[in-house]
Amino acid sequence: MRSLSIGSTGMLAQQLNVEVISNNIANMTTTGFKRQRAEFQDLLYQNLRRSGSQSSDSGTVVPAGIQIGVGVRTSAVYRIFEQGNLEMTENSLDLAINGRGFFQITLPDGSTAYTRSGTFAVSSAGQIVTQDGYTLQPGITIPQNATAISINSTGEVSVKVPGSVAENVVGQINLAIFFNDAGLESMGDNLFLETAASGTATTGTAATNGFGALRQGYLETSNVNPVQEITNLIKAQRAYEMNSRVISTSDEMMAATSQLK
Repeated sequence: MRSLSIGSTGMLAQQLNVEVISNNIANMTTTGFKRQRAEFQDLLYQNLRRSGSQSSDSGTVVPAGIQIGVGVRTSAVYRIFEQGNLEMTENSLDLAINGRGFFQITLPDGSTAYTRSGTFAVSSAGQIVTQDGYTLQPGITIPQNATAISINSTGEVSVKVPGSVAENVVGQINLAIFFNDAGLESMGDNLFLETAASGTATTGTAATNGFGALRQGYLETSNVNPVQEITNLIKAQRAYEMNSRVISTSDEMMAATSQLK
């Protein structure tokens, strides 16, 4: 019976759906996290009678054929890059992007990764780095005697040092945007990598030409909606149960057939 294999594809699809939802819920409090959504497609169909085929020598046409589907499969798991809420921290090295854009991070192998998480710190050498010690691009060094750090909405970094009335500009934080954010590859640690699907990164100054503005002393929270995720979880659970019921019913039908005398 086809229904056995069809039901199994439905169970596998909903199993993956639950895994995606559980990852969203697990990252509800992850800074800059972007939720994901599983998308599904129906599988190929077996044509037992084609629509539009001739049903007689006089040229009459079959108005509706017979197509039997063979199940479902996962077509993609999209990442939804909606803006998260901005949460005040009052930490001078916490940055949030209000709008489009990613911070550029230099990995240990010299390649560039991208992140929405603006939880930064200062290394022993005075450079602005991530929580894993990766350097923010372009490299900005904070003087050891700096008493205050100021970062404006366009990413200009200024410090105040003893003996100077005016603030000294020490660097400029640029952002990167992509034509297709959903095409970025997630590598964990709140980092993304450029792919052929995402397109090449375009860098520029924050708060100009479509780039988001920076907000010092804020962090962008996860864009996961707990109520929506719980609702999706219930729907996925019910779909899984119904597909398992299809398999049970098919098994009962086959058992009844095998007992015929």
